[in-house]
Amino acid sequence: MKTAKPILFIGTPVGVIWGVVEAYRFHPVLAVLMALMVSVVGAFTAMTVLVARRERLAERERARAVPVNEAGDRRHA
Repeated sequence: MKTAKPILFIGTPVGVIWGVVEAYRFHPVLAVLMALMVSVVGAFTAMTVLVARRERLAERERARAVPVNEAGDRRHA
C-alpha cells in the first residue's frame, strides 16, 4: 500500500489526460464530452465530501453540547 498510493495518485490523472488527448485525436467532440463527464463526476465527488465533512462537524458539535451527569453518562443528564 505504501507504493500503491503514489502510483495511483500519479497514474490516474495522467491516464485521464491521456484518454482525453486520444479522444481528441479520434474525434474532438468526444474529448469535450469526456472532459464534461469527468468534471461532473468530480463535482459530485467534491459535493459528497463536503456534505460528509459538514455532517461530521455537526455531530462533533452536538456531542460537545450534550451535558454529562455525575456518572459520566451523556444520555441522561
